[in-house]
Amino acid sequence: MNSIFHNKQLTLLNTFGLESVAKEFFEFDTEDDLIDLIKSNALNNKKILILGGGSNLLLSEKIKAMVLHSKIKGITVINNDSDTITIEAGSGIVWDDFVQYCVNNNYYGIENLSLIPGTIGASPVQNIGAYGVEAGDLIVGVTGIDLLNGEKRYFTSEECCFGYRSSIFKTTYKNSFLITKVQFRLRKRGILTLGYGDVKAEAESMYGGVTIENVRKAIVSIREKKLPNPDEFGNAGSFFKNPVVTNELAQKLKILYPELPIYQLENGNVKLAAGWMIEATGWKGKTVGSVGVHEKQALVIINKGGAMLNDVLKLADMVTQSVIDKFGVELEMEVNVF
Repeated sequence: MNSIFHNKQLTLLNTFGLESVAKEFFEFDTEDDLIDLIKSNALNNKKILILGGGSNLLLSEKIKAMVLHSKIKGITVINNDSDTITIEAGSGIVWDDFVQYCVNNNYYGIENLSLIPGTIGASPVQNIGAYGVEAGDLIVGVTGIDLLNGEKRYFTSEECCFGYRSSIFKTTYKNSFLITKVQFRLRKRGILTLGYGDVKAEAESMYGGVTIENVRKAIVSIREKKLPNPDEFGNAGSFFKNPVVTNELAQKLKILYPELPIYQLENGNVKLAAGWMIEATGWKGKTVGSVGVHEKQALVIINKGGAMLNDVLKLADMVTQSVIDKFGVELEMEVNVF
């Protein structure tokens, strides 16, 4: 069985770059390695933190828990017919490497999720999404290990209970079920999602036309222009969720603020643009101590060097209160705090 490391430094394992040390740390390459750990009773009565790419996480200075880190690799074709292909990918694979693999093979549907940081294992947990596509739209099923008894379990897409930036793994099974493999069903035909942002215009003007390869290039280009590189400024990507409100409230806000972007949802509610509201309160580009709101994307809070968890949460509270004061809408953090 793989060894348990003690007092493991996690600063390089979270994209926000917060200084953090784990009391115990276990990294594994196979499901059997994890099952052996559970059967050894090493997890009994211990707090657990499942760590993927550390891209959607704020860590405290000392993690008094057993940190579990999957390095499971491998891509397997599960089903292949004339219209679709179903692929199973290991939870330790870097997400964007998988997107590149699918685009290279002309497997359609996942290209809009290019350059999202993190690993395969985190994609169902957070139900990651961008430019009109969510991981839950593509996921057929999820395999993983129950950390209480070491049993393997499979969840269908319906059983995952996908919602906006949420799933059953973020709620009911948070840090008690570890995802080891994820199955995705992708299309073989050229149906592209182009209704969000400047994707179509960027693909046409910068790359010569709308193809799966050029849509990926366009999205990578757009994201690189708007979002800071974690190697330069630590960050967790979009810090806040876009709030969902009633249509009645959205229309009232639209009268007061005609330029406020709103997105009608199928259930009759409306999604508001959190970044626009944060910018409208004057926070874009502002710094408080060692943290700040990114100058190009108000949804992103950045570590300007030496930030600790409390520094980040203090700024987040200040931004949240400003949006409440101006719009009467409370923002919810997209990042997880441990």
